[in-house]
Amino acid sequence: MTEYSIPANEGVLLREDFGPIAVLTMNRPEARNSLSVELLEAFLSQFTELSGSSAVKAIVIAGNGRVFSAGHDIRELEQHRADDDGGEKFFNDTFAASSSFMQAIVQSPKPVVAAVEGTATAAGSQLVATCDLAVASDEAEFCTPGVHIGLFCSTPAVAIARNIGRKRAMEMLLLGEMIGAKDALDFGLVNRVAPRSEVMNVALEMAEKISSKSAAAIAMGKKAFYSQVDAPLGEAYDTAGWAMAKNMMLHDAREGLGAFLEKREPNWRDS
Repeated sequence: MTEYSIPANEGVLLREDFGPIAVLTMNRPEARNSLSVELLEAFLSQFTELSGSSAVKAIVIAGNGRVFSAGHDIRELEQHRADDDGGEKFFNDTFAASSSFMQAIVQSPKPVVAAVEGTATAAGSQLVATCDLAVASDEAEFCTPGVHIGLFCSTPAVAIARNIGRKRAMEMLLLGEMIGAKDALDFGLVNRVAPRSEVMNVALEMAEKISSKSAAAIAMGKKAFYSQVDAPLGEAYDTAGWAMAKNMMLHDAREGLGAFLEKREPNWRDS
């Protein structure tokens, strides 16, 4: 089992690699790991690099401190009320950067696992919902509380509704109440719940299992999954069938099928 500890260096986003796994840790504990423009830009830069890396096969996202992420940096947003346009351009730019980051997770060929040790609210819950997999502490709580402050969580709703369905999503969005880890698991917002001390170990174990598979097949499969999941049935099957046919042409598919028939371990080439 890979042992993880938060790197002892500065920066709003920390990175540490464990073989083929890159761990990205939000490092703004004093601001509850809120998604400032600087943090969003750091995430986008890392995903640009990691998505093109042949050495990295999976990504884990974590938060330093008791809070995974409190969502957007409200203090930073409010500071721009003094702008000539009342902050409108900054608001648009910030939410566009956030949307670009969330889409970068989905579009990345690398599976992304959220390791949620603490509270995730607003865009923090959006980030959890956007990741391909999520492990939560049994102490974790989730919330989209914008309704309490006159700022409906419209962008978090995009990812959350695609995870837990409309009725559950609207319950979170309209009531703004905290839900615990068990409800998050039942809703489908997270995959697994573990003691806080084991969350990172479970997330890394999942990432290690993913990393033992063909990176080429997983990249192709992830892209196909998100392409078909919200499409009409016929279009979804067309997309999936095309993807499987292309997958069959990969070296790793020939190797994997051959290894299965010959009862041996496959030797992946990631191509």
